[in-house]
Amino acid sequence: MKLPDFLTEVPFGEIRLTGHRIGLFHVVYDYNQGYSPEQLHEEFPTLPLDLINKVLAFYQENRAEVDAYMKRCQEEMDRRYAEYVASGRAIDWEELRKRFEAMKQAEKQ
Repeated sequence: MKLPDFLTEVPFGEIRLTGHRIGLFHVVYDYNQGYSPEQLHEEFPTLPLDLINKVLAFYQENRAEVDAYMKRCQEEMDRRYAEYVASGRAIDWEELRKRFEAMKQAEKQ
């Protein structure tokens, strides 16, 4: 996919909005969740509205390629999460609650 100057590919294939840490994935994901350009601007206030509109126009013009990119990103996030859970380092809410209570008790002593 040929990127316009307002999108930059950074290491490991992530695409970000040039000059920002915000990724194409995040803007398109929220847009697909029903966010309007104005709501995206509220969500990402450092992005000018005209840049958001350019990104969305790029998405519309390159929908198949961007959707494939989105799918790859989601698969990678899912893979990493599964590895994290399998590593045994993940904790559930009950365990987190127990640890928090223990910490509070220790502070009282």
